[in-house]
Amino acid sequence: MMVEDTHLIDLENCTKEFDGFEALKSVNLYIRKREFVTLLGPSGCGKTTTLRLIGGFEQPTSGRVLFEGTDITHLPPYRRHVNTVFQKYALFPHLNVFENVAFGLKIAKVSRQDIKRRVGAMLDMVGLCGYEKRDIEALSGGQQQRVAIARALVNEPEVLLLDEPLGALDQRLRKDMQLELKKMQQRLGITFIYVTHDQEEALTMSDTIVVMRDGRIHQIGTPKKIYDEPKNAFVADFIGESNILPGTMLRDRLVRFAGTEFVCVDSGFGTNEDVDVVLRPEDIDVTAVESGMLQGVVRSVLFKGVHYEMMVETGEHVFKVHSTDLTPEGARVGLVILPDGIHIMKKQDEGGMAV
Repeated sequence: MMVEDTHLIDLENCTKEFDGFEALKSVNLYIRKREFVTLLGPSGCGKTTTLRLIGGFEQPTSGRVLFEGTDITHLPPYRRHVNTVFQKYALFPHLNVFENVAFGLKIAKVSRQDIKRRVGAMLDMVGLCGYEKRDIEALSGGQQQRVAIARALVNEPEVLLLDEPLGALDQRLRKDMQLELKKMQQRLGITFIYVTHDQEEALTMSDTIVVMRDGRIHQIGTPKKIYDEPKNAFVADFIGESNILPGTMLRDRLVRFAGTEFVCVDSGFGTNEDVDVVLRPEDIDVTAVESGMLQGVVRSVLFKGVHYEMMVETGEHVFKVHSTDLTPEGARVGLVILPDGIHIMKKQDEGGMAV
């Protein structure tokens, strides 16, 4: 499914205060039609507040929310072309599956025949055909989540907001539902805005990831762009695992760190500029001591299922290395880091801003 370039939602300089505390700080963000956008960050970063501004459950202290260019900042939720799936699902326990999904259509006074047709089609889409008369409390967590999604989608919103909807599921079911949600979004062709603190979930499902911290957006980009080219140390550390070291950019495409000069692919830095260097554990290769750009000792080894995680000490630095080959603890090894495995970042202050 192609994401359209047309802006569907715009947040313009949105700030939100709660009792003097700034939960959001001048956030600017646009979301396009047919896009799967994930708001990602730790607890308290502002991602759920951003979602609630879009849904109309909160109004910004300052700034505007636009929908297709129209100001909807103070429009109530029921007048927005948006539906929300919450982490707790908020299903009605006294209603069966069919009645839960049909609830919004009945409120909208849709005909009985259309309700039956639309609810049936939606239950088929989420894999719950034959469950119409089941009690909500007789369903598993995954089935309840499907009912909540069906109830939100049956009203044919242009945007579906999902606030950590997989948080209550076990790991296996969570992974299955990640793939199902992505397929569903592609099949329906509507915009999904998804909130999570789970990096793997964001990387798996999203067209675009918005990384947030302390009420600010730190980076926006595709999963690959954010993983391969993090904008600052926070993003690098939060998205996947990283080795982050101080270094010096000697000139374009040449950096020095860990006492050694390395060819890299980055440019546009000043001569002898202090930088931060990001090395992903899977981009460091273990080799014989004499073949290594760096030499060190394996201090610990953990088996992680698909790879071994090794901590390799090279003098004053310890590198986290992922490899499918086992190297025993205590072994002396060489480390090889190719140019495209090195990412250079501007030095950051404590707030994650370039200095």
